[in-house]
Amino acid sequence: QVQLVESGGGSVQAGGSLRLSCAVSGRTLRPYIMAWFRQAPGREREFVAAIRWGSGDTYYSNANSVKGRFTISRDNGQNTMYLQMDSLQPQDTATYYCAAGSRSDSYAYKYETSAYDYWGQGTQVTVSS
Repeated sequence: QVQLVESGGGSVQAGGSLRLSCAVSGRTLRPYIMAWFRQAPGREREFVAAIRWGSGDTYYSNANSVKGRFTISRDNGQNTMYLQMDSLQPQDTATYYCAAGSRSDSYAYKYETSAYDYWGQGTQVTVSS
């Protein structure tokens, strides 16, 4: 059984920073790609950033202005993924989920929730103005 456990969420003021972590535990998982998504109340879950587990190549959403403010990274040895979030804004308020895609087509569909077969429980990020 694979488990993804997020941590690091919290409440900050606009302009502040948070670092989210996603620890992978359980049976050995060799994902093709891992990602962060977020979901605000009443809205669809949306892609934030992804990282190709082997190469470390990174991908960011162009739709929600996180590029340049958020940085995704991973530590293969620790089986942990991170999301450094700087210059946070109230519109970044959401529950943040980490996800892992281990199917052969996961990388091709990395911007879509359907590409991922494992999900964490989510961690809340609240940014006040």
